[in-house]
Amino acid sequence: MSSTMVENGVTMVADRAADALRERIASRDAICGVVGLGYVGLPLAVELARAGYRVIGFDVSEAVVANLSAGRSHVQDVSDQTVSELVAAGLLSATTDTTRLGECDAISICVPTPLSKTRDPDVSYVVSAAEAVGRALRPGQLVILESTTYPGTTRDLMLPILERGQLRVGEDFFLCFSPERTDPGNPTWHVKNTPKVLGGITATCLEMGLALYGAAIDHLVPVGSTEAAELTKLLENTFRAVNIALVNEMAQVADRLNVDIWEVIEAAASKPFGFMKFTPGPGIGGHCIPLDPYYLVWKMKTLSYKTRLIELAGEVNSEMPRYVVEKVRDALNGHRKALNGSRVLLLGVAYKRDVDDTRESPALDVLRLLAEKGAEVAYHDPHVPEVREDGVVWRSVPLTEEVLRDADCVVITTDHAAVDYERVVRCARVVVDSRNATKGIAADNIVGLSGARTAPVEAGAGAGRTTA
Repeated sequence: MSSTMVENGVTMVADRAADALRERIASRDAICGVVGLGYVGLPLAVELARAGYRVIGFDVSEAVVANLSAGRSHVQDVSDQTVSELVAAGLLSATTDTTRLGECDAISICVPTPLSKTRDPDVSYVVSAAEAVGRALRPGQLVILESTTYPGTTRDLMLPILERGQLRVGEDFFLCFSPERTDPGNPTWHVKNTPKVLGGITATCLEMGLALYGAAIDHLVPVGSTEAAELTKLLENTFRAVNIALVNEMAQVADRLNVDIWEVIEAAASKPFGFMKFTPGPGIGGHCIPLDPYYLVWKMKTLSYKTRLIELAGEVNSEMPRYVVEKVRDALNGHRKALNGSRVLLLGVAYKRDVDDTRESPALDVLRLLAEKGAEVAYHDPHVPEVREDGVVWRSVPLTEEVLRDADCVVITTDHAAVDYERVVRCARVVVDSRNATKGIAADNIVGLSGARTAPVEAGAGAGRTTA
């Protein structure tokens, strides 16, 4: 029973709202709405449908809705077959009509939360979604925000919108925050088996959220407030951003010491305690790591606190594309060629291997910087047929031996597994490898992030390093 003591029967009404929702969740009669059907929303919708709920997906894109309705997926981690089977079973449907939010017993909001050009949080998509939900809000509904944002968003931004009418949180409707933990392209960890953090505005809100997601997700991690859940997500990705910045800086340190950074990382990773392996690269990409720390930076500025370490890590990571371009310039100089006018082929524009996601990809920064310096740039990516950068449409070129030989420099910016790197090294004049994709290939035409490349040393060899 509700612990709220209110006269005139309001407590009884609140109890009935909670009890009715509990029963619909337990019996799988609850209808779930998922607002935003991208990399986060569609996989979540699929798992809720697999758990037996009927799911209505909402998206502003008519093309996305039409494809899903026809059984076609636009998200790499969700197959056409999965979508087709769920649609045919009547468990998954899609629409652009937000008035249908009133049909839903539970609504998960999975809309983008980008940064503005000044790195301030852009919560316009969250506000728009909250207003749409607010217009349709009725007693007994559960609303869960999944979009990554700054601590306080659920309570201070969403809650006032939802309480504009006569309904009250924890009594008439229920509000939670549960940060998405989607890792595109990960074959092991997905929505169902990745532990899910959940915080509610009230204890009853949390109870409702746990009941809903408990049927679809293997392990739930409840926390005491929506702010704790919001900060959990930011800590996870700030931790990664800071450690990636450290190893990116160490790559530049190793370069000046003429030491192979990859050898150093592998040696350090042999320690069974006190070290966690991170690897350098051309920068950081995806929707989370490049953006999430700045939500925290912005929030703390409103509280007159400067997050110095986080901001410095962001500076280091954002400079890595320029560092890679400098490596390309130096490699070309070694062949008596200027960067201006040279033909440069990028291998990969996705932000990480074996995905088609180019959001915040550092490879696009490398591409842009090379073009600005006068290089004739082309790219090959088996997962990204075309990409738009600064208003220019770039299209992937076939990775033929002729293309490789024609390039003055090949730059590995994404280490896709489908690429034959031995062939790349064999055919290319010079290869700048920012991902260590050519590990184990001995050749004089490979330039890594640090100045030296080392061949494997057998245990007990005694002599230390052998330079390739």
